[in-house]
Order: sequence, then structure tokens, then C-alpha cells
Amino acid sequence: MKLAVWMTGRLVGYKRLLLLSLLCLVNLPVSAQPEASVSMAEQRAKAVTQVVLGILSYARWPLEPAQLRLCVIGPTEYTDDLVKGTTQATGRPVRVRRLLANHPAIASECDAVYIGKLTADERSGLFASLIGRPVLSISEADDPCTVGSLFCLRVSDNHVAFEVNLDSVARSGVRIHPSVLQLSRRKAVHP
Repeated sequence: MKLAVWMTGRLVGYKRLLLLSLLCLVNLPVSAQPEASVSMAEQRAKAVTQVVLGILSYARWPLEPAQLRLCVIGPTEYTDDLVKGTTQATGRPVRVRRLLANHPAIASECDAVYIGKLTADERSGLFASLIGRPVLSISEADDPCTVGSLFCLRVSDNHVAFEVNLDSVARSGVRIHPSVLQLSRRKAVHP
């Protein structure tokens, strides 16, 4: 009798172990997916950083700053790598900081702005504050690149590209090397 109870208990233990193993196997692909998407998000952030630094390297301000001040405005998706701080290929450091869209000193404290998702009012207020100031603007949000921003990023799973708003470039006071126009037409950067 004791043998039968012991065997039944042992069998139940094996069934539980088998069930637990199956649950772990079933959950394994599910738990692996966030890691893959995190990795893809990190790749996109690195690719965006590379494109932004490339754009900044083609820009010339009336008074070249020793340290480039890049301000991130509004909620963004791809600035995780950029906000860590970085240095341009020329060796010039890039100081990155986040500001609200209505910050009164954006035009005086930023050489470039990276614009995330803003309301229409925030966006128009921001661009109104930049009129007549040499501030380079890069937009991350899905806008048509027709109002305000000098550069508009196009980020997908496979690449990062950008468009150039020539009218905004002409009015910005920031000179952009003509090669950047060819870069906007070339194949995008792949993460």
C-alpha cells in the first residue's frame, strides 16, 4: 500500500514537472520577443543618432559654437542613444538636453533642435520663436516636412532617411553644405 501511494505521489510529481517544463517552453518565445524588439529599438536609436550627427556635421552657423547645443523638444521615440551625449566626427562635443516646447530661451540656448511629437499650437509656437535665429531643426514626427523643420526623419524598421525642406533651410541662417541634399536622395542608413 505504501508503495502504491509513493508511486502515485512520484507520478504526480513527474506530471507537475512535465507541465512546468511545457509552460516554460511555451513562454520562451513570448519572452524572447521583447528582447528582439528592444534590440531593434536600440538599433533604430543608434541609426537615428548617426543620421542626426551626420546632418549636424554638414551645418555651419554664423558663429560656430565650440560645443554644439542640441535640444530635444517634446516626446520622442528615437533619442535614447542621442541623449547620452556624444561627439561629432570632428571632435566637437554635442551637449544634449530636453526642453519643453514653450521654454522661453530655446532660440538662445539651442544651436539645433530635435523635435518630437508636438501639438499644432506647440509646433507653431516653437517655430515662431525660431524665426530669424540660426537654429537647425530636425523633426522626428511624421510631418510632411513643409512647415518649419529643416530636416524631417523617416524612420522604419529597416532604415533611417531624411527629407530636406529647402525653404526652411534658406530662411534659417544656418548654412547647409550642398552634399547634404545628395545624402537625402541616397540610400538610407540601415540599423
